[in-house]
Amino acid sequence: MKLLIEPINKNNLYEETVDGIILPLKDYAVESIISFSLAEIKDIVKNSECEIFIKINKNLLNEDIEDLTNILKEIDKLNIKGIFFYDLAVLELKKELDLKVDLVWNQTHMVNNYRTCDYYYNHGVKYALLGKEITLDEIIEIINKSKITSMVEVVSKPSVAFSKRKLVTNYYKDLGKEVNNDIVVKEKVTDTNYEFIEDSNGTSIFLDKITNGTSVIKDLYEAKCEYIIFREYGIDNFRELVIDTKKYIEDKCRDDKYISKYKKLGDSTNFFFKKTIYRVKK
Repeated sequence: MKLLIEPINKNNLYEETVDGIILPLKDYAVESIISFSLAEIKDIVKNSECEIFIKINKNLLNEDIEDLTNILKEIDKLNIKGIFFYDLAVLELKKELDLKVDLVWNQTHMVNNYRTCDYYYNHGVKYALLGKEITLDEIIEIINKSKITSMVEVVSKPSVAFSKRKLVTNYYKDLGKEVNNDIVVKEKVTDTNYEFIEDSNGTSIFLDKITNGTSVIKDLYEAKCEYIIFREYGIDNFRELVIDTKKYIEDKCRDDKYISKYKKLGDSTNFFFKKTIYRVKK
């Protein structure tokens, strides 16, 4: 099992601690706190011994294709482990350009069953970032039954939606207030807080609560999950967490003190133990 992280500081990538790093590509990544230019990514790849993944997960416009084609050609020359993609144009460009770089299917809520994972695997996709809305049992079923290499986001302040609209700007302007780039909103029915963060691409929406999946790492390890992901945003003492997690994995997840220690991240396990059930309202 390998530990991937998505950092929030360009000067602190934890390269000496983790197995791999996810780098959101400037102008082509959403639901991230920072992004990296292609030049910055090239420099990191040149000097790092970690596995490097690039995130290209926004809905693409026709006007993006020419520029993205050139970018993908440059990326393909680098020692990149894979590209997280949302828009199927990335998959089509990989085929058209005969690129060697591997892809990570990253269509959020749609990555939820082993048959669809196998469909993408048969179309040349090596990895899948499994949806955050499925249970641990469902995750393990995909790991066991699909040929695709599964990745699971285990600790994060999870992203739940994205809009190209400038929702935060419109909110503040409508109230006649000075515009900031973020706001926390309470959803009244479930009494749940969501954080809205706006950048040049649009508005990313995060659950304003940390998903603490440290207790499921052992189950994922035993199921032979190849990658787990920690996203740094919103998490204090992140370096200590990743150091302890690497030791925990290397010790074959046998240290119960690790689980006790990281109860401090909170008791939210999101959907790991909670099924999503849809009912018709009468």
